[in-house]
Amino acid sequence: MNDTHIPRWSDPDLELYRDMVRRFVQAEVEPHQERFAAQQHVDRELWSKAGELGLLLADIPEAFGGSGGDFTHMAVLFEELTRAGDRAFGVHVHAIAAHYLLNQGTEAQQRKFLPQLASGAMIGAIAMTEPGAGSDLQGIRTRAERTAEGWRLNGAKIFISNGFLADLVIVVARTDPAAGSKGLGLFLVETRAVQGFRVGRILDKLGQKGQDTCELFFDDVLVPADALLGGIEGRGMAQLMSELPYERTLLAVTAQGAIERALALTTEHVRQRQAFGKPLLEMQNTRFKLAEIKTQAVVGRAFVDDCVVRMRDGTMDTTTASIAKLWLSEAEGRVMDECLQLFGGYGYMLEYPIARMYADARVQRIYGGTSEIMKEIIARSL
Repeated sequence: MNDTHIPRWSDPDLELYRDMVRRFVQAEVEPHQERFAAQQHVDRELWSKAGELGLLLADIPEAFGGSGGDFTHMAVLFEELTRAGDRAFGVHVHAIAAHYLLNQGTEAQQRKFLPQLASGAMIGAIAMTEPGAGSDLQGIRTRAERTAEGWRLNGAKIFISNGFLADLVIVVARTDPAAGSKGLGLFLVETRAVQGFRVGRILDKLGQKGQDTCELFFDDVLVPADALLGGIEGRGMAQLMSELPYERTLLAVTAQGAIERALALTTEHVRQRQAFGKPLLEMQNTRFKLAEIKTQAVVGRAFVDDCVVRMRDGTMDTTTASIAKLWLSEAEGRVMDECLQLFGGYGYMLEYPIARMYADARVQRIYGGTSEIMKEIIARSL
């Protein structure tokens, strides 16, 4: 990202906040990326340190332990993490889980869990995807059955970010097999407080190596009656749909940051790299490719800044968030491919950031709703 760029939604206070976030990332995240990748998860202490600075739930009200900011504070955090090349620290999933509680939970659920998520005492995850149910949430088979004590959960989840470290997992389960989309519920599972919960292996992914992504298993896991998010049966699907714009806008912000970083890295490389007696930047093909990439970066920045403002002001809608997720994630993939090509053979070496960014970017078109699902949502608005 160009260090001189200040988003139009920023102000002096936010730039002071950015300085603090940048110092934190440079000290606590950037130097440890290789170790995070090798162990396939970040250190738990990283969560506590971020919580002490108020970074984890910056846009949650102070009444619930958050920092009382707004979406622009979260955008700053993700811009700075992306600037450093981080795709390991799963704050996005943690923040999304917190927003389910803030917007869909009971007051008792909010007061119990949000302060712990804000401090890093608890790490949050969301368990939607199953081996046989990804984009099609109607295919979820994990069951939640009523008991005298509350609910009994049985099933398995896959591709769960933060799954290895999570203390609180929001589990999507079917409460009524005959009720279709109205037969789903979201359940708050405290992983350290229940029997029958098991974390499977940390999955070996193409990219985002430092982000713990796991299989989760629920074998007769008993949770109390008040573990149902919001306390009302049959609202699970509606709760999921209402929170997706937040997630998709965060992913768009991340994609934009990656595009800007790739452009900066590649421009610097072609200035220094010589071929046929002159820098690569002096060759027309190189200049034209970078011109195309910069155009996408500038257009993307204008769109993302507008989306950040909409999220801050509470005017973001599902269609616009889906457009942002689709366009930015697809642009990120194109840009990474073009930039890697300009690095030549060096671009294929994992010691070069562009190679890791290329691998990291691929899943952006899959998680948070595939590009195909985004197109379907957008088409419904026509």
